[in-house]
Amino acid sequence: MLASFLLKKVSHEEPWLPRKLLSAYTPVLDWAMRRQKIVGIGAVVMLAIAGLVYTQVGKTFMPTMDEGDLIVGIEKLPSISLEQSAALDLKIHQAIMKAIPEVTGIVARAGSDEIGLDPMGLNQTDTYLLLKPQKEWRMKGKEALLTEVRKVLDALPGISYSFTQPIEMRVSEMIIGVRGDIAVKIFGPDLDRLNQYAGEVETVLKTVPGNQDVYTVQNDGVQYLRVVVDRLQAGRLGLSVEEIQDALRMQVEGQQAGTVIEGNRRTPILLRAAESVRLSPADFAAVRITGKDDSTVPLATVAKLERAAGPVKIDREMGSRYSVVIANVSGRDLVGFVEEAKTAVAKKLTLPTGYRISWGGQFENQQRAAARLSIVVPVALGLIFVLLFATFGSVRQALLILSIIPFALVDGILALWLTGEYLSVPASVGFIALLGITVLNGVVLVGY
Repeated sequence: MLASFLLKKVSHEEPWLPRKLLSAYTPVLDWAMRRQKIVGIGAVVMLAIAGLVYTQVGKTFMPTMDEGDLIVGIEKLPSISLEQSAALDLKIHQAIMKAIPEVTGIVARAGSDEIGLDPMGLNQTDTYLLLKPQKEWRMKGKEALLTEVRKVLDALPGISYSFTQPIEMRVSEMIIGVRGDIAVKIFGPDLDRLNQYAGEVETVLKTVPGNQDVYTVQNDGVQYLRVVVDRLQAGRLGLSVEEIQDALRMQVEGQQAGTVIEGNRRTPILLRAAESVRLSPADFAAVRITGKDDSTVPLATVAKLERAAGPVKIDREMGSRYSVVIANVSGRDLVGFVEEAKTAVAKKLTLPTGYRISWGGQFENQQRAAARLSIVVPVALGLIFVLLFATFGSVRQALLILSIIPFALVDGILALWLTGEYLSVPASVGFIALLGITVLNGVVLVGY
């Protein structure tokens, strides 16, 4: 396309543009050919410098793109009710809108969606912040905006929070099941100990430079009403524990008693206690239990009701229970942060038999992609060598072309280091494309 604009006239003679370029390139090439030793030593030195610089270039999975909007994930105490959660969310929204004029609107959703694809508790809220165009902001850049939002949220007690973006959040949930750059999962059989270890891991992560928005997904503190059956008293009435459980299950969950047929429509009949029984401990204790002799007694006479704290939910992966600590990384590369965090956690925390730690999130994706590329790239280079040998019929010439590849990476590595970017999967794909162009150039030169 560029050639059609620049060269315009089509002729069998050499166009003016290549002629001009060659007039500048040929003297440089002639100088290099006369001083091959100097050029060779210079190339090797540059390659060595690039190798040293490569050790300073951080690694990550995907570069963070600005989607224009912002999501704040709010985590409250698990024992909170829906009404209290909505009231606290409203207070948070008002505080943000009042303090930060760059936010034009807020849309929030607490709990799970209608079809259950996003299993969140009533204590978890996705808060979408709708923002003005950046040219209308008072501050410069999104990091400054995040700092302002953090100041507002830090002044509100009883909440944990993390930042993400709409597309980034959905991709993270689909791929790794949680939000955040790093998800530290502690696996084991006992929920109380899992929560304890998760708290210790959170404390350690907060000491590692580059940590941001570190928090443990709250999984305990919900109030339950525990029914402890008095076996002796129940036996006097001729009742077993299982029969009492079945009676209570019918009162709370309901039991199907039949079906009403209306034309082509079938409507099940469900027998269940009034809603007050499920909401009031006093009414629940007064539920009548029928004995073997058809006499009824209140539940309180055969069982004791106790208030107990318990888990919100039990998360499992591959059949094992786990608790999770989520963290974001800012100001440094993801892989370097995780390596330092792993060392710090190993020093501070010793897990007993049956418990283990898994480091997931974007870090897990990066490790998986790096492992795959470490297999794919050598195989591709091997196939390229076979094709080159088949083309030229010479091992020496095929190796000559392949030897260009390390030198082609020098500028790319230096560019990453100078711009402060990290070696991500897209950058790796860029390097692979560069290798292809380099080999093609080598083929043209050797063929010529």
